[in-house]
Amino acid sequence: MKINGNAIRIGNVIEHHGKLWVAVKTQHVQPGKGGAYMQVELKSLIEGTKTNERFRSAEQVERVYLDEYPYQFLYAEGDDLIFMEQETFEQITLNKDFVGDAAAFLQDGMIVNVSSYEGKPLSIQLPDAVILTIQEADPVVKGQTASSSYKPAILENGLRIMVPPHIESGMRVVVNTIDSTYVERAKD
Repeated sequence: MKINGNAIRIGNVIEHHGKLWVAVKTQHVQPGKGGAYMQVELKSLIEGTKTNERFRSAEQVERVYLDEYPYQFLYAEGDDLIFMEQETFEQITLNKDFVGDAAAFLQDGMIVNVSSYEGKPLSIQLPDAVILTIQEADPVVKGQTASSSYKPAILENGLRIMVPPHIESGMRVVVNTIDSTYVERAKD
């Protein structure tokens, strides 16, 4: 679908110079001399590189809509992760490098959203938080205050995070999947 250059908004996916880009920042600029334009910071969906472009209101750009489907994580096989589409039961295989650091949070049966364009997966989105068990936590140092100090702990998936002093080995905690941080103690 064609849209005017000044209609680009943050989060829009556009096709520009034969590549797919997502608008990260937009700013409407009206210089004292000449016509107004939209200054847009674009990030490539494939390579992850960024560029800045100016789009005049008379310019037409192709807005792209991505297909987004829920997939269930089935299992890992070496560096491959196997997912199943929820309605058609079609399975896809994604490399751990494609998923990135978020692969450490995948759990059997977890539902994730896979965004694709023309059948090619472009990104994966995990739930914002997961519940994991603390495998190992350092003992509390006497005199530490509970409000501002944190101690290192290792989760069941091998990830190291900082937790409050009252968290001990064997406890279940909620962890933010976006920045790998402790959120709260899980309610059992």
